[in-house]
Amino acid sequence: MVEAAYKAVHAALRADLLDRILQNSPSFFEQVIVELLVAMGYGGSHRNASEQLGKSGDGGVDGVINEDVLGLDRVYVQAKRYAPGSAVGRPEIQAFTGSLVGLGASKGVFVTTSTFSAQAVEFASRIPQRVILIDGRRLTELMVEHGVGVRSSRVLEFKRLDEDFFSED
Repeated sequence: MVEAAYKAVHAALRADLLDRILQNSPSFFEQVIVELLVAMGYGGSHRNASEQLGKSGDGGVDGVINEDVLGLDRVYVQAKRYAPGSAVGRPEIQAFTGSLVGLGASKGVFVTTSTFSAQAVEFASRIPQRVILIDGRRLTELMVEHGVGVRSSRVLEFKRLDEDFFSED
């Protein structure tokens, strides 16, 4: 019962996160991505990540973020805030991939608040560039997992018998 209740609360939280992202501006969405990538260990610091992400019109990418603190490798990011029910299609993924090729890049992350079409997913899985697709569901899962836009309100601790304590060996 506890597990079922947890799953229901978690699903409602993810839906609320997505609604709130869509209620805010495109620049807020880019900031959410910065916060998430930094929480996941990319970009070095919030300041460095913020300076690199959110520069629209840069050859078909929304930004570049360091893969590590030293900036030895870079990941190119595309962010599309689409309404629910609208899927990102293959043409958008092809355009992003073309931008990666033009920049001499091998890695990219395409983040959307909606979903990806089957053709877009299939295309991304076959190209030589490594393009990670993060849809709205995965975005909110990652936000919860990494504590972005959420906070703990109550922690329940379940205790069990400590078998080692009762062992007389």
